Amino acid sequence: MSKIDSENMSVKEIGCCGAYCKTCKPFNTGTCKGCKIGYDTGERDLNKARCKIKVCCIGKGYDSCADCPEIENCSVINEFYGKNGYKYGKYRQAIEFIRENGYEEFLKIANNWTNAYGKYK
Repeated sequence: MSKIDSENMSVKEIGCCGAYCKTCKPFNTGTCKGCKIGYDTGERDLNKARCKIKVCCIGKGYDSCADCPEIENCSVINEFYGKNGYKYGKYRQAIEFIRENGYEEFLKIANNWTNAYGKYK
């Protein structure tokens, strides 16, 4: 996994699905049990993870699903994005933005958000 250190921003703050984790209190206090924390250090075992998105994304060494060349045909992520709820569409929008513009541009925008998703300029 790569890192971007522009103004202390990192792809680690982006969930595999496109959620922006830096706005989450548990993430910021170190109590997060989200999709990326602890797997890079071995504190958590990916083989015990229940989230299929996380298992696939981290298992393949991707920073997020934006890196996957098979995303258009992926039933796991597309089923997730198809769930009833506004946030799922916003997470898809984040992944699409990253695919088109890169992580650095996404983080520049997302760093101003107060939720796991927000508006694009």
